[in-house]
Amino acid sequence: MIFKDALRRELSFTTGGVFLVLVTIMVTTLVIRILGYAANGAVNPEDALVLIALATLGYLAVLLTVSLFVATLIVLVRWYKDSEMIVWFASGLSISNLIRPILQFATPLIIIIALLALFVWPWANRETTLISQRFQQRDDVSMVTAGQFKESARAERVFFIEQLDVNKSEVKNIFVADNKNGRLSIAVASSGFIQNSEGGEKSVVLHNGRRYEGQPTQPDFRILEFTDYTTKIRSKETLAPAPRDREKTIQELINEPNPAFVNPSRAELLWRIGLPLMALGLVLIAIPLAYVNPRLGNYTAMFYAVLIYLIYSNLLNLTQNFVAQGKFSVFVGIWPIHLLALLIATALIRNRINPSIKWWRRQLPVALANK
Repeated sequence: MIFKDALRRELSFTTGGVFLVLVTIMVTTLVIRILGYAANGAVNPEDALVLIALATLGYLAVLLTVSLFVATLIVLVRWYKDSEMIVWFASGLSISNLIRPILQFATPLIIIIALLALFVWPWANRETTLISQRFQQRDDVSMVTAGQFKESARAERVFFIEQLDVNKSEVKNIFVADNKNGRLSIAVASSGFIQNSEGGEKSVVLHNGRRYEGQPTQPDFRILEFTDYTTKIRSKETLAPAPRDREKTIQELINEPNPAFVNPSRAELLWRIGLPLMALGLVLIAIPLAYVNPRLGNYTAMFYAVLIYLIYSNLLNLTQNFVAQGKFSVFVGIWPIHLLALLIATALIRNRINPSIKWWRRQLPVALANK
C-alpha cells in the first residue's frame, strides 16, 4: 500500500504539472496564430477567445497522451536516480510490480483521452468552422463601424459612416462606393437609415445626397442629386458547410459510404481510436525505458522518449494516410502499430526483470552505506 500510494501520488502531481506546462505552451501558440488571423481579417477579433478555447479543447487528447507518457518517465527516472528503486527491489518487488499500479492510474486518463478524441475533437473542429464561416458570410451592414472605411465581403462595395446609432438604425455622413462592371458609383449623403425589407434583405437609405457615376479614366461621369437613394445589401444566410472528416461524428464516420475503397472517413476513425491505444502503449514502454544507473544519474531516457513518441505518432499518421488512400482497410491498419508497441514493451520489461534482481543485490550495500 505504501508503494502504491507513493507511486500514485507522484504520478498525479507530475502529470498535472506536465499537463499545465503543455497547455500553457499550446495556448500561447494559439493566441499568436489566431490573433494573426484576426489581424488579417480571416476571423472576427471578438471570436478570438472562443476560437482559442475550442482549439485547446480539440488538442486536449494529444496533450493528455504526452503528459501521461512524460510523467511516468519522470517519476520512475527520479526513483532510479535517487536509489528508491533499490529499496523497492530489496523489498521483494520487481519491475513487473510497477505495471498494475501504473495502469490503475493511467486507465481513467486513457478513457478520458478516448472520449476527447471520439467526441470533443470533432465538436471543437465543427464549431470553429461554423464561427469562421459565419464571419465570412456576414452581410455588409454588420461590417459597418463608425469612423472606419469597411469593404464588403465580396470586395465590390466600400462603406464609410461617421456616426451610427444602432438602436435607431440611423446613420450620418455616409459614403458608399460601388464598383460593378467596370463602372464606379459613389454616393454621399449627410443622413440616412438602415431599412429591413421583406425576405430578410437590408438596405441603406440615404437622404439629400449626391451620386457620382462613371467609368474611371473616362470623361463620361454623371452627377446626380437625390432626395432618397437606396442601396440594397443582401443578407446572406449562414450556410452550414459540408463537414470535413475531422468534424464528423462517430456515427457519420461509420455510416460513410466507401466508394472505390478510398475512404478518408475510415482513416479519421482509425486516428481517433488509435490515440488512446497509443497512450496505453507509451505508458507500458515508459516503465522499462525509465531505467537509469543511479551512479551515472543521466536522463538519456528522455531522449529516447522523444524519439519513440515521434516515431509512434508519425507511424499512426502514416497508417491513417494509407487507409485514406485505400492501400489497406481500417481493420488491417488499426492493430500492427499498437501490437508492435505492446511487443516492444513486453520484451523490454522481460529484459529488465532478471537484470533488476542482480542489479539491486549489487547496489544495495552501496545505497545502505550512503544512507
